[in-house]
Amino acid sequence: MTMRLSARNKIPAKVIGITRGEATANVALDAGGVRLVASITTEAASELGLAEGTEVIAVIKASDVIVAVPD
Repeated sequence: MTMRLSARNKIPAKVIGITRGEATANVALDAGGVRLVASITTEAASELGLAEGTEVIAVIKASDVIVAVPD
């Protein structure tokens, strides 16, 4: 199945670790040397068959981006 997304930020990545809690799984990703962490349900992690080494696409859709600089 193919699908089109409204989100434009699609980042190829590889799963480098998964920490599963009771309801939430934190999925650590390596996106070309940049570490990203996605918090998803444990059910979704299982349904997607995520494991270390799985190639994924991180899709980011945010209505707000906050930028900060040091004092």
